[in-house]
Amino acid sequence: MPSYKAPLRDMRFVLEQVADLERLRALPGCEEVTTELVDPIMEEAAKLCEEVLLPLNRSGDEEGCHYENGVVRTPAGFRDAYRMLREGGWPALHCDPEYGGQGLPRTVSLLFEEMMCSANLSFGMYPGLSHGAYTALHAFGSEALKALYLPRLVSGEWTGTMCLTEPHCGTDLGLIRTKAVPEGDGSYRITGSKIFISAGEHDLAENIVHLVLAKLPDAPPGVKGISLFLVPKFLPDGQGQPGARNGVSCASIEHKMGIKASATCAMNFDEATGWLVGAPHKGLRAMFAMMNEERLAVGIQGLGLAEISYQNAAAYAKDRLQGRALGGTRYPEKPADPIIVHPDVRRMLLTMRASIEGCRALGLLTALEQDVATRSTDPATRQEAEDYVALLTPVVKALFTDLGSEAANLGMQVLGGHGYIREWGMEQYVRDARIAQIYEGTNGIQALDLVGRKLPAHAGRYLRRFFHPVLDYIESRGEDEAMAEFILPLSKAFGRLQQCTAEVARRGFADPFEAGAAATDYLRLFGLTALGHVWARMAEASLRGLEGGDADFHKAKLATARFFFARILPQTGALSAAILAGGETLRAMEDAAF
Repeated sequence: MPSYKAPLRDMRFVLEQVADLERLRALPGCEEVTTELVDPIMEEAAKLCEEVLLPLNRSGDEEGCHYENGVVRTPAGFRDAYRMLREGGWPALHCDPEYGGQGLPRTVSLLFEEMMCSANLSFGMYPGLSHGAYTALHAFGSEALKALYLPRLVSGEWTGTMCLTEPHCGTDLGLIRTKAVPEGDGSYRITGSKIFISAGEHDLAENIVHLVLAKLPDAPPGVKGISLFLVPKFLPDGQGQPGARNGVSCASIEHKMGIKASATCAMNFDEATGWLVGAPHKGLRAMFAMMNEERLAVGIQGLGLAEISYQNAAAYAKDRLQGRALGGTRYPEKPADPIIVHPDVRRMLLTMRASIEGCRALGLLTALEQDVATRSTDPATRQEAEDYVALLTPVVKALFTDLGSEAANLGMQVLGGHGYIREWGMEQYVRDARIAQIYEGTNGIQALDLVGRKLPAHAGRYLRRFFHPVLDYIESRGEDEAMAEFILPLSKAFGRLQQCTAEVARRGFADPFEAGAAATDYLRLFGLTALGHVWARMAEASLRGLEGGDADFHKAKLATARFFFARILPQTGALSAAILAGGETLRAMEDAAF
């Protein structure tokens, strides 16, 4: 069975020396967020993930969920693990104290999310979807709905879902057919079918709170006619306890490539009682609050799977004896050298490591901006942070999941034939990682969101939230000789990004097909440049850290940084060339010729 140790040292490094704890502590409600507070929380989180969730990962994958007559049972051990999660207060980590939450910043809760995704992604889906429901209800629910439902979602007593997709439509939500008919008493009757509903039915919690997109009888056509409704599995009684069964049922569960222990359900709503969340016909706004939270969370799924894949690949490479080093025997006392000496194995491991550590830093910086956006008392500061998060959300979702899938495949490759065999556990990470590139909006949709919505928004205001700090950083370190090996390649990549941004904007304005043709390559170019920025900041911090008592950690960090700038960031040159080539080669072939 694969092993896992939470990367607490690297998490502390990013949190304390890259993400700027002082800026976090300046926010209301974060004054006491110190290393003395955070370290014990993260150590306890690591114990839960390493000792409770990890041992259930393979067995959960092999057993999967069970469906019979509308009832879904999770694999053996999941109910006890969920009880321990609840008793430890983990679902409440990032939630509002007014509803029983612990009020910790997103910057801290994100570290726990990564550990949970590494240890057992399927299990993490259940509390993960609940937090998305909490986010939408907290932002848009009526006071009555919040008072009744939020404390139970925060405690983990009840869980939540998001019900968007229907059999005939996914991304194009304007085509949904689920109907909501007003009852005259403030409630609605919801009728329709939804598919691919994660955690739609299970045996972990007493009740399940579904957030459902539907259309009112007077709804205008398309996305402008979508409303959001809260539909519980059991209708709460006068004491707020689960009462009568609502008109909600699970028709089936999907048999999937990965995340087999996460119940992915087809759900039927048969005149189910529900309540409006937010304003009529404005459900998409409320749902996107939930979806954007989930898109960032899905990015962390890619990061978490990459981390555990790397740990096990690196351990195997140091243990597996095969051949001799190309430059001569390295371990003469052994019958063969461990495969860690071979250049291609080192290339794969360093590629994984550079992606993981870069994504962790970029993810934490994005979470910090989320905290600023929700907690700062200065409207201008909040707006700047909101703009940054809006811009980076599609990048984090797509880049992290692409790199996570690539890392899982590299990890399997390091183990060779053993990686392909279930016994070693690596093939599960390949299967589990693949869905993250698809759900919560495919990565192609994320790329279209970046070039079609975020780039032109507010005359380029979103872009300035990223471009200006990166340019300021490059210029402020331009005379620092120790930083030259990092700043010069970052400057080149940033120049390519600026040029391609201008060209995509120009061509896309005249012909949207051109923007779409460039979108995926542009998102990767943007993402690699963003990783270059955080890697330069990490390298700068480790140059300072060489004089301290943890020199080995900082030497390894600098070695990984040098690999990133020499072997990964140059990919921006090829991406730039592909973007500037335009979309004609995509348009030229007739549809029938495919």
